[in-house]
Amino acid sequence: MKVIQFYKSETQLIKKAAKGHRDAQHQIYEKHASKMLSVCRYYIKDIHHAEEVMLSGFLKVFMNLKKFSFQGSFEGWIRRIMINESISFLRKQKQLVFTEDISMYKEESWNNIHIELGVGQIQELIDSLPEGYKMVFILYAVEGYKHNEIAEMLDISISTSKSQLFKARKVLQQKLNQQNIISNGAVKI
Repeated sequence: MKVIQFYKSETQLIKKAAKGHRDAQHQIYEKHASKMLSVCRYYIKDIHHAEEVMLSGFLKVFMNLKKFSFQGSFEGWIRRIMINESISFLRKQKQLVFTEDISMYKEESWNNIHIELGVGQIQELIDSLPEGYKMVFILYAVEGYKHNEIAEMLDISISTSKSQLFKARKVLQQKLNQQNIISNGAVKI
């Protein structure tokens, strides 16, 4: 079966969807849903909750489509909505906890760990982090936000953002070291 493209450009598709055309909205959803589910899944462990958040995110996308100014990436605009929806969901669930840590910390370099992990295993390691660590780690390391942006998004201080990232990296480093020991067959007791 051949797929017929209804609209020649993404701009045209977005404008039609903003006017309420269901077929255009459906095309936007079909094009971006799998990526946006992955974005929500970064933040939310339970796939069913991640799907709910993605759907509520798309509802916001379509309700605010007229506000999209065609400046920058449309996918990036949708992604930002999905991130904000994920953060809101976790706040409502009272799962976001940030520890204020004023103490000094130093940036540690990551050791070269020779271990091969699949995407699912990496996601499991990230999912095992406390929610505050996980949120800051994903926003910084995956999404590329700076600490001042993260602090503003999460309503925390810049030093809290930095300490959460430091702690997340430390925990991940320990877990990766443990995985490396297990994968090499040597188990420390």
